[in-house]
Amino acid sequence: MKMPLFPLQLVAFPGEELNLHIFEPRYREMIADVEAENLSFGICVYSNKLMGYGTEVRLDEIHQRYEDGRLDIKTIGGRIFKILDFKNPMEGKLYAGGEVEFLENDLTVSNVQHFEFLFYLKEMLYLLNHPVEVEPETTTSYTYAHKIGLKLEEELELLKLPSESLREDYLVKHFKRMIPAIKAIEKAKEKIRQNGHFKHMDPLNF
Repeated sequence: MKMPLFPLQLVAFPGEELNLHIFEPRYREMIADVEAENLSFGICVYSNKLMGYGTEVRLDEIHQRYEDGRLDIKTIGGRIFKILDFKNPMEGKLYAGGEVEFLENDLTVSNVQHFEFLFYLKEMLYLLNHPVEVEPETTTSYTYAHKIGLKLEEELELLKLPSESLREDYLVKHFKRMIPAIKAIEKAKEKIRQNGHFKHMDPLNF
């Protein structure tokens, strides 16, 4: 499938609501075409170079049009794709585009694995000061992926995994690495805060 492509230094996840400020003439043209022809477009990951993968997004709303042509838009993430052919610009257009292949996405995951994932996810969000009510039925590997300390490259690795089972396993391993490190940092901070205070020390018997 051929579609307009919008390289950005971010990963858009399926189901994610992503707000974008459009100001460059080439992307203003792209959004005009998307709106007029009811097209989807692709947000492809760029990190020093084009990383070869991205997410199809649908234009949900033009939130605001500015007099100088700039736009604030709301989009919703859809299918994940691999870029087969990239043209910058597309023929007859100012913006980039290319041929993409959509990846398979197996949503099957066992209850035991999902329970373990949710357990560590809640602890991670708590430690990172994101007090949210995690809904077991609707929470997936993508739901809080931007809030759990993943680097851009790690978010891309998560995006490329073809099943929910593999993604939850990937994140549980991430949580098991990060949670002890965060707890150690918090313990060190508490120790530093206590330095300089008057301490009541019990006498030692020796």
